[in-house]
Amino acid sequence: MEFPWYVLRVRPHFERVVSLSLRQKGYEEFVPWYRVRRRWSDRVKEVDFPLFPGYVFCRFDPLDRLPILQTPGVVGIVSFGREPAPVDECEMQAIMRVVNAQRRVEPWPFLRIGQRVRLVGGSLDGLEGYLVEIKKDRRLVVCVTLLQRAVAVTLDRERVEPIWGTGRQVVESGGGWRLRPAN
Repeated sequence: MEFPWYVLRVRPHFERVVSLSLRQKGYEEFVPWYRVRRRWSDRVKEVDFPLFPGYVFCRFDPLDRLPILQTPGVVGIVSFGREPAPVDECEMQAIMRVVNAQRRVEPWPFLRIGQRVRLVGGSLDGLEGYLVEIKKDRRLVVCVTLLQRAVAVTLDRERVEPIWGTGRQVVESGGGWRLRPAN
């Protein structure tokens, strides 16, 4: 029987150590890496960084997790309540495919449809609004609350950054869009 993937929280900069220790114990583990060019005073070097700093993926029996928790560098298991939360198998396969594709990969902010975002760079630099998706195009919606009207502009995905803690989001409602408190 193949167990699901779980996420382990690890000490800062211990991803490689934990990964090696788990492998030596016979567990299937996974740490996705990406490469960055760093400049020192005398040279340029490519350095690997974890895509998810502070986390290691591992397959294990959730009823027998003590050996995992005793691994040097492991802080805990990502859980809901007292139960370890398994990672969706499709999401794990997607991450593995992306990493193994030998293409440039990098961390990206997690954006949800309806989330308040800010544009970075370009002619709309600093513009804030809500992220919506219409026929697979992502757009920024800018609202004029007093008029109860809004406009939408198509986005370049690389120019979008999340704005945290606004307390509101845009949701689709009966063919239109409306603001509601965020969950």
